[in-house]
Amino acid sequence: PELIVTANISDHDYRANVASVCIDRVTGAQRGARCNQWLPRHRSLAGCADPTVMEAAATKVWVRLTRAALGTHIQTRAPGLEVDLQVFEPVDHESMGVLVPWSDRLFQYTRKDNCLQVQGVVSLDGVERSVERGEAYAIHDHGRGRWPYDTRWNWAAGSGVSRGRQIGLQFGGRWTVGTPSTENALRIDGRLHKIGDELEWRYDPGDWMQPWSICGDRVDLRFTPEIHHHHVFDRWVVRSRGDQCFGRFDGEIVSDEGDRVPVEGVFGLAEEVHRRW
Repeated sequence: PELIVTANISDHDYRANVASVCIDRVTGAQRGARCNQWLPRHRSLAGCADPTVMEAAATKVWVRLTRAALGTHIQTRAPGLEVDLQVFEPVDHESMGVLVPWSDRLFQYTRKDNCLQVQGVVSLDGVERSVERGEAYAIHDHGRGRWPYDTRWNWAAGSGVSRGRQIGLQFGGRWTVGTPSTENALRIDGRLHKIGDELEWRYDPGDWMQPWSICGDRVDLRFTPEIHHHHVFDRWVVRSRGDQCFGRFDGEIVSDEGDRVPVEGVFGLAEEVHRRW
């Protein structure tokens, strides 16, 4: 409840990235590290259900993701941060997988998942904090594809309980426009409800801490940021800029059956990212 923890392994052909960061929601303090590796030795990353261990290390950070029957075991080490968390994925748990085709050569397969329970330990500056199952959630983002050189996207996701109902939110924007696919789905009490339409995003790039809105025929949500996380890597030809906010979703969503479900205080993230790679 007090921490945001990330673990990332990605391979962009001529650049690989390894990262693990922890943000204290109370103080805003950050620990961890991100590291780019240029012209890495390629090792194929495992698929979603592959039991192969995915492991990567750089100068200041080490990340291991292990798939097993229970779900995914996350282990990381970075300056001021050690993570040992088990993410539970029940056999009947539903997730959303989408293939987005830009052309005959360019595509992205993405699997988004939320409302995954977590248990384990996070050590921040040598102080261990236990995470009990049922008090924290994980969001899983797995992707594989061949991207255009210049891409912009929005992503928003959230997990929580609202008025006794489990709510999972998953929204994407910009990068799917002009394709037959969308990255939008709702989770209501464990069941996924796919949204095939693009949604309208409104926010102020001049002030990321102002409220955001994400709206459509079945979505009317207000996102109120409490933390803004900015990162930029710019080498002219290769550029990565992201503005990611963490906060709370409030509003209303509509199920496949037309039921209107209130969303109150569901914690999550919303971001805008620009990549040239």
